Amino acid sequence: MAWVWLLAAGVLEVFFAVFLKLSDGFSKPMFTLLFAIAAGLSLYCLSKAMQAIPIGTAYAVWTGIGTAGVALLGILLFSEPVTGLRLFFMATLIMSIIGLKLA
Repeated sequence: MAWVWLLAAGVLEVFFAVFLKLSDGFSKPMFTLLFAIAAGLSLYCLSKAMQAIPIGTAYAVWTGIGTAGVALLGILLFSEPVTGLRLFFMATLIMSIIGLKLA
């Protein structure tokens, strides 16, 4: 169950980062509220995961899911550049997350 909490925390981290971008410096109330809700829920889920998963692993996986997810959504939603190196490092990040789960 702890890994489910951690996956949820990572997905919510992706949402809070996107909502932060869409809040335009907290000038758009709806996106600011969505950011705050997603951030709070993400941290709650992370805290639940850390009850059973070592802090180093949990934090690395949480930030890794967030980093890869936000990078992917940046490409898909915000027309950020797609380069071979960028895709390579996103893949190595995902492989590292899987490695931490297996280790």
